[in-house]
Amino acid sequence: MLVTRYEPWSVLKQVQNEINRKFASRFGADHNADNSNAVINTWMPGVDIKEEDTRFVLSADLPGIDPKDIEITMDNGVLALKGERTLDNEEVRAGYKRVERARGTFHRRFSLPDTVNAEHIEATGRHGVIEIVIPKHERVQPRKIAVQG
Repeated sequence: MLVTRYEPWSVLKQVQNEINRKFASRFGADHNADNSNAVINTWMPGVDIKEEDTRFVLSADLPGIDPKDIEITMDNGVLALKGERTLDNEEVRAGYKRVERARGTFHRRFSLPDTVNAEHIEATGRHGVIEIVIPKHERVQPRKIAVQG
């Protein structure tokens, strides 16, 4: 028979530790972490990345954000998406009892391989989804060299 020690407060301790961890990571209170290179996000949009033969396709869910307000940059092999979803003043006065949709700033970064052609990246926005098409360089086919004899 296995004897298990009963500790009624262990669940509460776990909850408290999780809450402390969330607050520390959210507000930068974790003094042991190296935050010198960190980007503070209020929320993080979902992103799908698909690789095809000739390109990568990145789709980001950004409903409620005008596509022209999204900053997309490519620098040193890193693609960055940056923007903000704001709360309208009218919504504050409307008497909401519950707000579940995330608001605030976001910043996502993606390291891309050397095979991408950064000069021809294109982005389009439709129905709250930003689609970024990142073409690959054409593959250089190996050249066969004949040996003269």
